[in-house]
Amino acid sequence: MATPLLICDDSLVARKQMLRALPPDWDVVVSFASDGEECLHRLEQGDGDILILDLNMPNLDGYAVLQAIKERQASTIVIVVSGDIQPEAERRVLALGAMRMMTKPVDPAALRLMLMEFGLYHPSETNRLTLNARDIIPGTTWQEVLQEQSNIAMGQAGDLLARLLGVFVELSVPRVDELSAGELSMALAAGSQEHTWSGVCQGFIGGGLAGEVLLLFADSSIDDMSRLLGYTNEETDHRELEVLMDLSGILAGAFLKGLGEQLNLSPRITTPVVLGTHVTADNLMQRSHTRGPTLTIEVSFAIEGYSIVGNLLLLFTEDSLPRLKEILEYLRPEVEEAV
Repeated sequence: MATPLLICDDSLVARKQMLRALPPDWDVVVSFASDGEECLHRLEQGDGDILILDLNMPNLDGYAVLQAIKERQASTIVIVVSGDIQPEAERRVLALGAMRMMTKPVDPAALRLMLMEFGLYHPSETNRLTLNARDIIPGTTWQEVLQEQSNIAMGQAGDLLARLLGVFVELSVPRVDELSAGELSMALAAGSQEHTWSGVCQGFIGGGLAGEVLLLFADSSIDDMSRLLGYTNEETDHRELEVLMDLSGILAGAFLKGLGEQLNLSPRITTPVVLGTHVTADNLMQRSHTRGPTLTIEVSFAIEGYSIVGNLLLLFTEDSLPRLKEILEYLRPEVEEAV
């Protein structure tokens, strides 16, 4: 009898990529869940003796799912596949009972070897992977492809920051929207109790794409950021500028590198420019070079144990959108082959 296997990820693209990475001759019946709450419900229904689990999800994340499975003393075998690749993330999921943690996008050959190592899969000429008849898989949009690529890129940026500073970086699920500067300001204000921010801008260009990355830090973050970077004894004004430039360079550079690799591009990045300190989000957005509605990727982040919160915003120029959509539409059929 085929083993029930559940793939839980809030990204439709990631679910399809994961399905495509599974051995086609694995004797499993595959079901899907789009968040932690649905995951636990499907596990209760018997749809997941084996669970492939994402970490960063809205409502109920992967850590909470693992904790619930542990508390229920369920026998579910859990493999975590996540864009959050920080060493501390791996330590935590293994402590919560996960069998293994793997990095998105998962390598099919590495997955196959891991499954064989734990005795979960054996090559067969007769077995065949099947889908649960109750699961309908819709088509994928280019926005969903970009969101998943952004998730992976920010996971790489967060991992770099975590390793450099010896901290754990909490990451949100990326948002991809077409927003004006005013709408962005309102969204930032609604998502935080902070009234003033400090921000840094870095432009990028390459492969027909151009735009800017904005790193916005809540003002409550500056002192803790300074201590982590060792600037505690420097003059206050100079220290703040150095801190903003250093952290922005780390995050913006790693994020653009990761996203560029997935788009098969190598964008050139300009020198960081401080847009302002201790001003409103609206003031910072007015000082950016982007005008009018634009495609925006937004990821919020925080450093656990410190009063450090911020937002990374990637804003594409209007002229870049046709080329960006062309690239993403080219990548999208590769995902559709999963089904």
